[in-house]
Parts: sequence; C-alpha cells; structure tokens
Amino acid sequence: MRILLAEDEHDLNNIITKKLTSDGYSVDSCFNGEEALDFLFTADYDAVILDVMMPKIDGFEVLRQLRQSGKDFPVIFLTARDSVTDRVKGLDSGANDYLIKPFSFDELTARLRAITRNTFKITNSILSIADLTMDCAAHTVQRGSQIIKLSAKEYAILEYLMHNKGIVLSREKIENHIWNFEYEGGTNVVDVYIRYLRKKIDDNYDNKLIHTIRGCGYVLRENI
Repeated sequence: MRILLAEDEHDLNNIITKKLTSDGYSVDSCFNGEEALDFLFTADYDAVILDVMMPKIDGFEVLRQLRQSGKDFPVIFLTARDSVTDRVKGLDSGANDYLIKPFSFDELTARLRAITRNTFKITNSILSIADLTMDCAAHTVQRGSQIIKLSAKEYAILEYLMHNKGIVLSREKIENHIWNFEYEGGTNVVDVYIRYLRKKIDDNYDNKLIHTIRGCGYVLRENI
C-alpha cells in the first residue's frame, strides 16, 4: 500500500518511514502541511498519517482542504495533542482515526490495516482467491498447504492485486501505487516483479491466478 507520512519531527519521520517500508509499504514522507498538500493533490494514497502541529499549515487544515477537494483517502492523526477536544475536532473534521504519541508501531500498523479494510470493504485481515490466502496481520502468504516467501515488493504487489481481484490493473497504476516518488528504476519493473510472483504463485499449479491482459495490464482471477 502507498502511504503519505506528514511529520515534522525529522528523527521520528525517518523511523516511521523505515518501519513502514520494511513492512512492505511504499512511503512518501514530508515535514510540513504545504508539502503534504502538494503530495495529496499529486498522487493517490491508501492511507495518510498526519501530525497536527506542523509548520506552515497544521494537520487540521490539511485535512479540511483534502476533504473539501472531495478526496476520501483514509487519514490517521498521529499527534501529541491528547485532549478530548482535539480528538473530537480531528474525528469530526473527517479523520478516520486518532493516535496519541507516544505510540506502538504495532498499533499504528494495525490501525492502518483497519482503515484500509474499510476502503476495500474487507471484514478481516485475510485475503483469498481460490486456494491462495494472504494474512495481512501476520504478513504471510500461502497457497494450499505451501507457505510462500515473498520480498517486500512482491508482497505489496500481490496484496494490491488481491484487494482488486477481478479488476484489470495497468502497469502504470501498479507502479504508481507500489513505488514512491523517489523511485528511479526501469520502465519494465512491474513486468519483472510479476514474473517473480508467477514463478512463486502459479508455476506449480494448474489453476493460474495472475493473468496478462494484452495492451491493458494484469488481473488476479481464477483460470476460466
């Protein structure tokens, strides 16, 4: 999933970014509200983590402008402002969640999974198609009884395909969703990772799940 992190404490920003990246998320990070709005109006995000007390534009105003524009990205406020008044203001202004500093990284990632489940209308952390299952909480993938080990990027692409099973996704959409603005790789990066996934997910099975739609992109569906 692609996440925007807006946090003005540089050390904390770097720590959160590294943690989320190691968990397979693609992260764009910034340090003030103006930068956050630039990112939010340039790309699509699965979730946004906003500090409240940021330079230039605070988190409440960033969220107000985001919602006023019609964008419904799920938003978590991550802030030291812990009064009931602040929490009520944050939630009433359109935030999906409000987490107080100091916080547990496990809780933050659990809350990210919870708000994105609502986006994809999923009731639990288990995604499945045919005999392929992904446990987003445990970060595991299994086909039948076989545990499948994936790299962080392979996992992220498969998760995106599983969230959108039956929907054809273009190479550009997959790339924009999985890689952040700092990525400077080759133009065929999506094709390369799809080959990796096919080798692990499909090669030993008659029921192929990852399909190429010529001229369009890729789709995850049962063989028909």
